[in-house]
This record gives sequence, structure tokens and C-alpha cells, in this order.
Amino acid sequence: MKKLFLLRHGEAGFGEDTDFKRRLTLRGKSTVLKVAKTVLKTQDSIDFMFCSPATRTLETAEIFGNVVLIKARQEVEKIYTGDLNQLIVLLESLPDSVESCLIVGHNPTISLLLSLLSESSYINLQPGNLGIIEFDFGMWKMVSRGSGTLLEIIA
Repeated sequence: MKKLFLLRHGEAGFGEDTDFKRRLTLRGKSTVLKVAKTVLKTQDSIDFMFCSPATRTLETAEIFGNVVLIKARQEVEKIYTGDLNQLIVLLESLPDSVESCLIVGHNPTISLLLSLLSESSYINLQPGNLGIIEFDFGMWKMVSRGSGTLLEIIA
């Protein structure tokens, strides 16, 4: 069994900087912390995390990782650029020894991935919200449309 956690970055403010450098608001930080504490009740660690290199996703990953242990991580530019197919390729590239994976990303791609893999109607993850999908197989290469079961949305 494999478990995938899809986390949309927390609420970010708008400033004079570029979109890539937007930072989390206090509310955004609070929401991510609350979600992480909820996850910790059933999952104290996650084997691998892919994260967009944008400032708001890195901040989200840091807050989450201060609560739930992230054993290994990788920043991936294609998460920021919003390529849904590349996210699936990333998942397929995971070694089978990885039982749980977290992707910290952006809408609409993170919500599209959640909906695609669980074959649900479109689920629009709000900032800082997390969806959990379980796969009833042992190889990440088997991830495909509708191959997972949506377990929970944590807000």
C-alpha cells in the first residue's frame, strides 16, 4: 500500500515581489500548522517529499516538516510551472521502498492531481489544505488515473 499526501501551499500575501517570491501570511502559516498537527495524529513521518521551489511552498514544507518528520526531500521546478503529467512522472520515479510521499504544490495542478488519481469530481483544495490518497498496490509505477482512493481532506 502506498500513501500520497497532496498539500496546497498556505495562504500567501501579495506584495511588490514576483509571484515566485510570495510569502505566507500569518493565517497561511496557522492553517498549515493546524493541518500538520492533524496529520501527526495518524502519521508521524513521511518517507519522501517533492516541493515546488517557490517561497510560499518552501515555507509550507518547513512548517509541515517541523511537525511531521520528512525523511527525504527534493525541490522540483515543474511543480511550480504546473505540469500535471510531470507530477505523475515524479510519482512513478519513486523507489518502491518509499511507502508515503508528500507533494507541496500549487493550484490548479495539485487539485487536478488529487481529482485525477482518485477519479473524483474536481476537488478544489483551499490554501493550506491537504488531501490523502491511498493506493492498493506496492509499486509507484502503477499510479494512474483513478488508481487511488481518496481517504480524507484535511482543512
